[in-house]
Amino acid sequence: MDASWSGIWIAVVGVAGTLGAAVLTQSRADRARRLENLEQNLERRRTCYITLNTSARQYLTAMSNYLHALQNDEDVPARLESLEAARLAYRDSYAEAQMVVPNVVFDASRAAKKELNHFYGDLKRYGTDPSAYASELADLHPRLHDVVWRSVGALRRSMRVDLGVDR
Repeated sequence: MDASWSGIWIAVVGVAGTLGAAVLTQSRADRARRLENLEQNLERRRTCYITLNTSARQYLTAMSNYLHALQNDEDVPARLESLEAARLAYRDSYAEAQMVVPNVVFDASRAAKKELNHFYGDLKRYGTDPSAYASELADLHPRLHDVVWRSVGALRRSMRVDLGVDR
């Protein structure tokens, strides 16, 4: 009977080893798939962040250029056209970010969007009659640099932290 028990134990160990190897292989494949998904998500966020940062900065630059054009009465229609194009590009990148970014970055994105929209609204309102709103237009310069640019800077910092560039 000892020989038969030995044979049974050898068979049990062989089957357990075979099953264990299959489970281990599957576990490692699942882990590799999860790591690949994490890398793809990180790359997708990185791409989204680059687009969002670029479009926000171009939107700011277009607002600044339009403000200068209004104050100096130079090339206003072309600057307005550039502003509208930059605004649409920012809107599209923000819409993508809503679906991709984590909450901490989304909160910073929402705060920047709020400042950009308020500034855009004031700029458009005062742009209807620049000579009547000359002092209001002049007051927009400090707000553009002290509030709006800072909100976009805070957004950029939150994206960099999320990507692990800054801690």
